[in-house]
Amino acid sequence: ILCCTCGIPIPPNPANMCVACLRTQVDISEGIPKQVTVHFCKQCERYLQPPATWMQCALESRELLALCLKKLKSSMTKVRLIDAGFLWTEPHSKRIKMKLTIQKEVMNGAILQQVFVVEFVVQYQMCDDCHRVEAKDFWKAVVQVRQKTVHKKTFYYLEQLILKHKLHQNALNIKEIHEGIDFYYGSKQHAQKMVDFLQCTVPCRSKTSQRLISHDIHSNTYNYKSTFSVEIVPVCKDNVVCLSPRLAQSLGNMGQVCVCVRVTSTIHLIDPRTLQIAEVDGNTYWRNPFSSLCNPRQLEEFIVMDIDIIRDQKLGAGAGMRSNKHTLADVWVQKTSEMDTSQQYHCRTFLGHLLNIGDLVMGFDFANSNINDEFLNQMNPHHVPDVVLIKKSYDRSRRVKRRNWKLQEMARDREGMDTDDERQYQDFLEDLEEDEALRKNVNIYRDASKIPVESDTDDDGAPRISLMEMLEELSLNDATGGEGADMMTD
Repeated sequence: ILCCTCGIPIPPNPANMCVACLRTQVDISEGIPKQVTVHFCKQCERYLQPPATWMQCALESRELLALCLKKLKSSMTKVRLIDAGFLWTEPHSKRIKMKLTIQKEVMNGAILQQVFVVEFVVQYQMCDDCHRVEAKDFWKAVVQVRQKTVHKKTFYYLEQLILKHKLHQNALNIKEIHEGIDFYYGSKQHAQKMVDFLQCTVPCRSKTSQRLISHDIHSNTYNYKSTFSVEIVPVCKDNVVCLSPRLAQSLGNMGQVCVCVRVTSTIHLIDPRTLQIAEVDGNTYWRNPFSSLCNPRQLEEFIVMDIDIIRDQKLGAGAGMRSNKHTLADVWVQKTSEMDTSQQYHCRTFLGHLLNIGDLVMGFDFANSNINDEFLNQMNPHHVPDVVLIKKSYDRSRRVKRRNWKLQEMARDREGMDTDDERQYQDFLEDLEEDEALRKNVNIYRDASKIPVESDTDDDGAPRISLMEMLEELSLNDATGGEGADMMTD
């Protein structure tokens, strides 16, 4: 038949018109906007999906295609969408072009198909989360972790536990301050999860408070800022403590003067006179608090003059468990600062398995110290030891040179690092080498940049971490060479 408008021969169709004439008469894309605006946040690189959802979409991805089509959904109710795809544009042009193919039934039942291009203009708009960050009002909850002690060993251990369980990823900011560390979170649920983790890993107690920021009286909604205060027990590893008589009796009639050998979810104590061990959890500590008698700076260096291993020690009635990892011994020691005198001290120690005559050992001198402690002042002076030995002393410079492993650290704001912090961190690394139970909870990584120097003269018996306990740090370099290096082929 002939087209009723232009007269060219065409196959018969319900409209009796050729396609070119039909398109001049009918535009099936009418009502569909050819230019649409999409909102994009530059800070977090997310697109706005109305009314209030922000989505992470890569360029020319399925997610971005779905987001753009939803913008046109209301205007495409009378047509049928056949195909949709992106046209290439410059990434920095702030334009997204999409080619659409649609069909629609026109005059007398004829189906017309049309291809056209819709241009999406990208406009910058800051999302609510980034807006709060820029306004310095971004956190909804803060966890304030504090420990009233001069040593940070517990915090270094806590940092490794947090890194191992990846609990620092939800934190907006981590700020290190005097006597503690603050974790800032965007939601109260993440902060509560952190508090629950702390209560499971270290002996502590917590308090919660909240402050009203704003209140909508029409919808009855409240906006609060929550603060969680977590106080860790003020006792660290290698501290000498004096228990109350009531607590010492409840722990199996152990001596009141004890040494803290480890702090995990409980405080691990050992009696240097009988090798009795006990664990004190957070609730027991806060009911019967005790404080540290000395800090690590007050430890003095002694030299072992004579040692006598005690083989069979009889315990009194109602005594608790004894340690199998330690050996009881009578030791005569002399201060290295008083080698020109004949002053020697006798004490009983739990380090009999480590000490030999001539070894150096760190200890606390009770005989020449003025200690103001409630429970120690009430004790019989004959039951207070002259010296309490804490740990064997090794050459630190040799240990640092021989150490071929490292730990990861959290990214955090520091108020200032001093030399004492570095010394305390080295103490913590040495504790990990000496205590196998402590390093089970810590991820230790092999340090490829350090090659340990081995020699027969360097072996002073200092404990080491075996290669089996170390992890390989993740590296994004190719196995064949540096990052992006060419493959080596014959």
